[in-house]
Amino acid sequence: MIALIRLVNTLFEVYSWLLIIRILLTWFPVDPYNPAVRFIARVTDPFLRPFRGILPPIGMVDLSPILAFIVLNLVRRLVVSVLWSIAF
Repeated sequence: MIALIRLVNTLFEVYSWLLIIRILLTWFPVDPYNPAVRFIARVTDPFLRPFRGILPPIGMVDLSPILAFIVLNLVRRLVVSVLWSIAF
């Protein structure tokens, strides 16, 4: 069961890094047809989209990823704590 908890935690960590990369990609001119860029956008945009609707950009600054990270961290903690309570 500990291996499952570590796996879930690692998956959340990987997704967090994908979100960070996605945010950084918006700061630089990148080829939107690049397979890596398309993969990252395809994986992260469905999660970010609802937060963009809740918190629209302020000028040129999009603060919705901050809210997305807060929610992702809360979900991560909830899932890991539930798994811990099941395991022990």
